[in-house]
Amino acid sequence: MNIPETDLPRVVVIGGGFGGNAFIRNLKKVDVQIVLIDRHNYHTFQPLLYQVSTASLEADSIAYPLRKIFRNHKNFHFRLCTVEQINREQRTVMTSIGSVQYDYLVIATGTRTNFFGNESIAQNSMPMKTIPQALNIRSLILQNIEKADRAANLVDRKRLLTFIIAGGGPTGVELAGALAEFRKGILEHDYPELEKDDMEVHLVEGQDRLLGGMSEKVSKMAYKFLDQLGVNIHLSEFIKDYDGYTVTTSKGKVFETETFIWAAGVSGIQIEGLNQDSWHERARRYQVDKFNRVLGTERIFAIGDIALMPTEAFPHGHPQVAQPAIQQGKRLGSNFQRMLKGKPMIPFKYKDKGTMATIGRNKAVADIGNLHVGGPFAWFLWIFVHLWFLVGFRNRVVTFFNWTYSYINHDKAARLIIRPFVKRQ
Repeated sequence: MNIPETDLPRVVVIGGGFGGNAFIRNLKKVDVQIVLIDRHNYHTFQPLLYQVSTASLEADSIAYPLRKIFRNHKNFHFRLCTVEQINREQRTVMTSIGSVQYDYLVIATGTRTNFFGNESIAQNSMPMKTIPQALNIRSLILQNIEKADRAANLVDRKRLLTFIIAGGGPTGVELAGALAEFRKGILEHDYPELEKDDMEVHLVEGQDRLLGGMSEKVSKMAYKFLDQLGVNIHLSEFIKDYDGYTVTTSKGKVFETETFIWAAGVSGIQIEGLNQDSWHERARRYQVDKFNRVLGTERIFAIGDIALMPTEAFPHGHPQVAQPAIQQGKRLGSNFQRMLKGKPMIPFKYKDKGTMATIGRNKAVADIGNLHVGGPFAWFLWIFVHLWFLVGFRNRVVTFFNWTYSYINHDKAARLIIRPFVKRQ
């Protein structure tokens, strides 16, 4: 892999997401060599991916070059590649461009879409975990609306204007709200030959309520807001099959659609060669101790979505969202400083700063401690928090400008089919 030789401890980090970034930032002034490995050369602000897919933001508003983030870190090296295997005995990571030895290894790979073994859904649905996938969804949505505008019959038009979303968590709820607002703000103005009621948005959730990880109070608020926007909500129901044109649910409902978005689950990515006993098959995560050390290892750590650290408050592990990853990354960085000085490490303790989801203009919900709120206050709070955590001053300015423009004009400025999407046949 051609990494400069060094007498400093070499720390290899796999993944430049929230956890990996927070960890490396905390080692800026520490005498170690950092090697960051990622299959993309940018960090993605995943909570706003749905805004790229629904034409509210351009992709570069939520992405930032990894090399630029760490350009002022001494002894930092980035390599664009994919990890293939870990050799624990030789302390080596094998990648698509060669191998690199480590003194310490930090796994921060995040998750990928989980289709729960349903091959037809995996082949034909649209996942939304990466920027290329979000851009594919944006192109498909806009292409299908253009096709509907010139459709020869009502059957084709209805199929092209029916949008199905699987998963009633924050991603699915936010995506459904954004599509419903697209119908209200764009369809009736830019497509005069289409009726806004021709476009249907369906949200399908297997549990008996939306936002299962949040309080029941905000769950009811989210349901009310989506209902007001005209979203068709199907609870206690899951998708059985999708062949590219027809969605079938567990209750026997059938929807003809060419846009089916899967936001129903995630799964960790197991790396070959790592201790198999440390992998929790059901949770699809690496089991770690209170210091984020992978069980059965001494020099390998895991943070964020890929790490399973059961606690009394979170018996099934911490939520697979940004805050646990950021906090674990910061704590592990601090612990590395202590460890290199011969001091004992401090156990990780998660501070729950709350959970939020936005549903549309002036509509959002938030759980912050004992505060459960919805409406304009939660919406403005959501905006502030997401702007604050975006990486880069330019990204914050561009995103704020886009949101202000959309709020004033009821418009989505990024309605561009830059890269047409072609469905599998």
